[in-house]
Amino acid sequence: MTIRVLVVDDQALVRGGFSTILDSEPGIEVVGEAADGAAAITAAAELRPDVVCMDVQMPGVDGLTATRRIVAEHGDRPAVLVLTTFNREDYLFQALDAGASGFLFKNSSPEQLIDAVQVVARGDALLSPDVTRSVIEAAAARTRAAAGTGRQPTDAAAAASSSSGPAGASAVARPVPAELASLTDREREVLELLAEGRSNAEIAARLWVGEATVKTHVSKVLQKLGLRDRVHAVVYAYEHGVVRPASA
Repeated sequence: MTIRVLVVDDQALVRGGFSTILDSEPGIEVVGEAADGAAAITAAAELRPDVVCMDVQMPGVDGLTATRRIVAEHGDRPAVLVLTTFNREDYLFQALDAGASGFLFKNSSPEQLIDAVQVVARGDALLSPDVTRSVIEAAAARTRAAAGTGRQPTDAAAAASSSSGPAGASAVARPVPAELASLTDREREVLELLAEGRSNAEIAARLWVGEATVKTHVSKVLQKLGLRDRVHAVVYAYEHGVVRPASA
């Protein structure tokens, strides 16, 4: 079954490059391009692609607004894969809130782009390890900056990271959410590995179990935590201190 893709970016060379990469892969067809968010909304309605590769910063209607509109109007199809050159964790959270299924940096390899399109087209969610690491490092930087000034971090995610972890890391005790406490030890391990951006295959290798077993654990984690997909599991783990940023 051919995956129909709409490529959205305000730079013609970037659009052309992404289209060339994707069109070269058997089973993927670029059915259209758009130069801004408004054109993307119209094209998504007219072309009915399976995946929209969405830039963030564009003139007029930006990619985050366009993502929110497309998801609100069409539901799970098309899936939106957000692509950006900007290493900003606020874009990540805004993209997820808007309903994006994946988030990838534009400096990723062609193979990573193709894989990401295939993943979100299947109905799965994708958050690349580079993105996960970027978010965690940003949280750690804010935590260190807040500690240096004697102020608490200003956002919930940074506050979570600074108030969890080994004894002595923070004097602030955070209650463990009931749904998080309901996880078994193995489910907690799986959540921690998800938060590191690990794939099912990597988790299976780390825990010495089969991928089918990992999929079962992931499903139970999402169900118990009331989360939509594995991307939101990463965000949840980050916000609730399941994985604590290194304090380097």
